[in-house]
Amino acid sequence: MGSSLFPYLLISAVFLCQALILPVSCFRFNFSTFLKEDEKQLILSTNSYIVLGAIQVTPDVNGGSMQNYSGRALYKKPFRLWKDNRTSIASFNTTFVLNILNQTSRGGEGVAFILTGNSSLPNNSQGQWLGIVNANSNGSTRASVVAVEFDTRKNDDQDLDGNHIGLNINSMDSIRQVSLSNYGINISGGRDLRVTLRYHGETLRVYIGENETLVLSQPIDLSTYLPEKVFVGFSGSTSNETELNCVKSWSFAGLNIGGDRNLGWVWITVPVATLVVLVAVGICLCLRRVTQEGDLEGVQGNIEDEITRSSLGPRKFRLKELKQATNNFSPKNKLGKGGFGTVYRGTWRNNDVAVKRVSKKSHQGKQEFVAEVTTIGNLNHRNLVKLIGWCYEKRELLLVYDYMPNGSLDKFIFFHDKAAKQEESTVLNWEQRLTIVQGVAQALDYLHNGSQNRVLHRDIKSSNIMLDSEFNARLGDFGLARTIRGKGKTHHSTIEVAGTPGYMAPETFLIGRATVETDVYSFGVFVMEVVCGRKPGNQSELNNYNNSIVNWVWDCYRKGSMSGAADSRMEGNLDEKEVECVLVLGLGCCHPNPHYRPSMRTVVQVLSGEADPPQVPQERPSFVWPAMPPSFSEMGYSLTGSQLTPFTELSGR
Repeated sequence: MGSSLFPYLLISAVFLCQALILPVSCFRFNFSTFLKEDEKQLILSTNSYIVLGAIQVTPDVNGGSMQNYSGRALYKKPFRLWKDNRTSIASFNTTFVLNILNQTSRGGEGVAFILTGNSSLPNNSQGQWLGIVNANSNGSTRASVVAVEFDTRKNDDQDLDGNHIGLNINSMDSIRQVSLSNYGINISGGRDLRVTLRYHGETLRVYIGENETLVLSQPIDLSTYLPEKVFVGFSGSTSNETELNCVKSWSFAGLNIGGDRNLGWVWITVPVATLVVLVAVGICLCLRRVTQEGDLEGVQGNIEDEITRSSLGPRKFRLKELKQATNNFSPKNKLGKGGFGTVYRGTWRNNDVAVKRVSKKSHQGKQEFVAEVTTIGNLNHRNLVKLIGWCYEKRELLLVYDYMPNGSLDKFIFFHDKAAKQEESTVLNWEQRLTIVQGVAQALDYLHNGSQNRVLHRDIKSSNIMLDSEFNARLGDFGLARTIRGKGKTHHSTIEVAGTPGYMAPETFLIGRATVETDVYSFGVFVMEVVCGRKPGNQSELNNYNNSIVNWVWDCYRKGSMSGAADSRMEGNLDEKEVECVLVLGLGCCHPNPHYRPSMRTVVQVLSGEADPPQVPQERPSFVWPAMPPSFSEMGYSLTGSQLTPFTELSGR
């Protein structure tokens, strides 16, 4: 027992010493929406307030005057940006959603995200000053502010146009500007604008939109211009030409560097404190060993620590909150049940939510739970199910999502299922099915190519696609997902064969590896089941490979009867050319040779009409391994964008 405890005790001592010498903590908060009660966590100037689920940085008054106002909304607790004479500089990520609407043709003024040493709103900072500075402080270090402005009016020759972002230091003259018109974005058009800022001590980067398009990258040492502690938040203004300036959501996470300390006493207290910690850890580990057999199966270690290290977005719930939201997990609130757990409908902050209660009998409950939070928790895309939060308390594992009124897709396309009979009155038409396929393709392209780290979903299927009130697709269930650190890496090595039989690429059973190509294969099967209304069939063994929807659709293609493969419940109300294009694309995704499968970027282009469908042979090629890449003569018509690399041993998350 002593030898098994020693590594834990040593690590604990090291971390204790580090904590005493250089105290560092995580500074974070998350407002998925804004309630009146959230005002106590903010510093709001006289003209700023919370209403309609958003911070109104400047007044939003029906019938009242909105001219010549400025406002500020800051988080109440200051953030330590640097310490030790600027030798230690913090990092942070923040994401927020702006909604700015011009009330006149000329436009208003705009909104800015600010870091400032002064929490008060400058006097007379309306109009061109954007609540950042005024005529007296403009250009002076007294302003003590760095701002990323979202300018909606061209005030002088210094401004690019009336639709740009700029980086400002103690002044309204931007050191860098970028017009968002070049990206097809109108800041003040009344549409939600999602913005992400990342700062890692040297460079400030600004990303726009669900796909996080990088629009500005500027090397800057914020500690040069700002005091040790700063307030973070928003400022805005109006002029004679008014506009509505609101912030609809806001999350912030940063490395909050601790205060100065006299380290002389450390050399005395560290040995004593270390000894105390070693004894305490030893006792805790012994007690844990006694109770461990009754704990959930899965990965070992502290779940909360693992999530905290990997995820910045989702909220941590208390168990009593979720019990109250679901009426103590009442059977009347039950939405469904699967191998991973049971899902309940709940109400939180007057919004409907779905609460997944992980089964204590789930074989990999903890591992899937952590995977879900640490992957989807850091992602944001209109075609992904939004994870609101999580809870790990009293051996309960719970996940909280946006509620999807129409449930999962499978009950609408497999009409012979018992669950689907309840929905027989609702038959998805061709336009709805095509929109669903396009939505899932965009979500998967975002996972593979658009997010900060590549994500492999590993379980694309109709039962993991949720439908909102308008039947828009939301990809969910990230229990098997894995994050690949670094865009150049394309696969995750695995011991277990993960996925659902019928959707898994044939090479999966041989190489024990998830790749972008195995995700593309699953997507191809998904496309066929949506169009055809058929289950994929059993493919858990290689010798059953022929017994699948892939082989059936390929046979229809060989016979020239692709439109006849479409779900008969659509009663022929479809575009035959579109059906053939989508099914041929599905076959291309399911090519036995992974080198010939398209990338998801190419798939999105085909579905949007920007590219032609791939050329696939009339007969389904045999599965041969190792798979050979296309020859030079085949490159002209082979599927572009493949991301398959030679199978070298790389590690995933």
